[in-house]
Amino acid sequence: MAQTHEIFATLERDHDRHRELLDRLLETSGDSDERETLFTELTRELKSHAAAEEQALYSTMLRKPPTTGETRHSVAEHHEIEEALNDLAATDMASGAWLQKFKDFDHQYRHHINEEEEDHFPDFAKYLDDKDREHMRSVFERRKKEEKAEAEVTPEKKEDAKE
Repeated sequence: MAQTHEIFATLERDHDRHRELLDRLLETSGDSDERETLFTELTRELKSHAAAEEQALYSTMLRKPPTTGETRHSVAEHHEIEEALNDLAATDMASGAWLQKFKDFDHQYRHHINEEEEDHFPDFAKYLDDKDREHMRSVFERRKKEEKAEAEVTPEKKEDAKE
């Protein structure tokens, strides 16, 4: 049973790190070096985490019919999160619009990870076998490291930011 929770403990440690970065970003102001550095770190963390989580956990859960609905829901939210990050990166950090978008993003992301931790992970644990756990262990950290090295802070231009 401890092995079953290993992947979830790893994901939750990442989530705790994300919460810390969100909190620190909320304490910044304007177009500061600190805000830019923290936002870059958050973006790379979230994009690499989502990609690795999808490949390690969600690819496994899609093969389990009772969990496909929850899995699709979380993957769809990952895409919404990535779009929101890209939009934030394309918005002037010194503007009030950036701060409002970030606060909306903060709320959206915290909802997502709370839902994963409180609802999805406990449900998923019921359906994992040794082969699944081995797959997730071998894939998550490797994919996260690879994805983080290639994560784009923004593929959009400032002119493309949503109003």
